[in-house]
Amino acid sequence: MSSSSKPDWVRARAPYGPTYERLKQLLKQYSLHTVCQEAHCPNVGDCWGSGTATFMIMGEICTRACSFCNVRNGRPNGVLDPDEPTHVARAVKELGLKYVVLTSVDRDDLPDGGASHFAQTVTAIRALAPHALVEALIPDFGGLLTDIRKVVRAGPDVIGHNLETTARLTPKVRDPRASYQKSLKVLGHVKKLNPRILTKSSLMLGLGEEREEVLQTLGDLRSVGTDFLTLGQYLRPSPRNLSVERYVPPEEFEHYRGLAEELGFRYVASGPLVRSSYRAGEYFVQSMVGRIRGGTS
Repeated sequence: MSSSSKPDWVRARAPYGPTYERLKQLLKQYSLHTVCQEAHCPNVGDCWGSGTATFMIMGEICTRACSFCNVRNGRPNGVLDPDEPTHVARAVKELGLKYVVLTSVDRDDLPDGGASHFAQTVTAIRALAPHALVEALIPDFGGLLTDIRKVVRAGPDVIGHNLETTARLTPKVRDPRASYQKSLKVLGHVKKLNPRILTKSSLMLGLGEEREEVLQTLGDLRSVGTDFLTLGQYLRPSPRNLSVERYVPPEEFEHYRGLAEELGFRYVASGPLVRSSYRAGEYFVQSMVGRIRGGTS
């Protein structure tokens, strides 16, 4: 199928509903951002309508310029909102969220890449909404173990870091400061620092990857102990971003799901509209994390 014509299986419903509007008002009230808005996620109507959102902390300007991403890049010049951790925690409490996903822009302008700020946000949520499960979808922090440790010590239930694509396509898709091996190193470090923390990663398909490359990537993720995997269709967010090479049909996503489960991933969400914080997987993850918290797994 031509990459210029979008098939029916990648069309999402428009956002609407009282929960969506309430969340939008709360984000404005606390001057918060979500990756749902910044990255033009196709699931914003589905997720926000159900009261699920991924908070994007540390501002809306990224120091990196990945070719697939629509988040604004530039120079934040070391600026951080010191009240943001508390504001996020208050929003989580007011919304009554049971599962919270935190992500961020890359902040190479900060001495620790923003690891301390990330950790403070997790800690603030723990204080104001102790029953909420927290997933931290972190940047690579330059691959520095000391900075990764800061987030691990804050105690999120899940730490995610996205590999995004295969080794061959990484230079084309991601900023030069990111690397395939560095991302694997981040995920491996988390497991070494605290084996009880569940780890998660995500791949975009439709960028020109070959089947053998995808299988190699899945194997590499399992080699560093990655627990959860999401596979989704790359959708071009703007004309300045990479073009879609191919729209991957749903049955192919299902095929990859089966192969990933055979490799030992504890949960796999795979489909055209699946994203790294896709809520369809959160119910399973929430149940699994809850059991681990309670010491029953």
